[in-house]
Amino acid sequence: MPNDIYIELIGPVNFYLGMGIQILTALLLGGLVGLDRERKMKSAGIKTNILICLGACLYTAISLILVTESAGGGMDISRIPAQIVSGIGFLGAGAIIQSRGHVIGLTTAATIWVVAAIGLTIGSGYPFVAILFTLTILIILKLLNPFYNLIMLEKDNKPYHVEILSHGRVKQQVKQMILHEVNDINQLSEEVVNVETDERILNAFISIHPSRMKYLSKELKAILKVEKVNFYITDYDAGSDD
Repeated sequence: MPNDIYIELIGPVNFYLGMGIQILTALLLGGLVGLDRERKMKSAGIKTNILICLGACLYTAISLILVTESAGGGMDISRIPAQIVSGIGFLGAGAIIQSRGHVIGLTTAATIWVVAAIGLTIGSGYPFVAILFTLTILIILKLLNPFYNLIMLEKDNKPYHVEILSHGRVKQQVKQMILHEVNDINQLSEEVVNVETDERILNAFISIHPSRMKYLSKELKAILKVEKVNFYITDYDAGSDD
């Protein structure tokens, strides 16, 4: 039977109990980060982040068990964690490359990287430290944009007309993404310009800081059905219309 597994604040526990604690913790923490990304309609959602966290956790836990059982017989304990970091780099690169040549997806790539680190921490026997790291990551992901809005004064916002060309309906996705950056949408309307190809034009009128508008444009271009995004400053001023 395999040796006991060390869990911080608890100490050595039965192998199967320890593995159960690690798996459940990886499932929960990977899912929490994945849920945040899923709500923001990112390419790496709940399932991806859970699998990354679980994989990193299990690879690390098994590597520690093998080293213990071999009584340190020439095995390098750092080899598997190092390979995890390298492998996650490929996943992160894929999250960036898929965005049609635009340099976006960096946050998703970084999230994948830190989720692997969470899994590695859990697999090393430190689930409570991993929980603290996860809470820190969630705070960063959720509070970063409000912080941007705080330091970028509202008086510096500009009224923009955003025109989005798509093949298929993307109104709800666009609305959710825009509302993540601004408090209100002055107007949002969609019209079909070609029934056969389901080509549509979505017009949105919003007030946003110019630097955030550039970022939002790149995010909108990453939506699968979106073909083109144009934006320009306008004098539009109207009430809310969904």
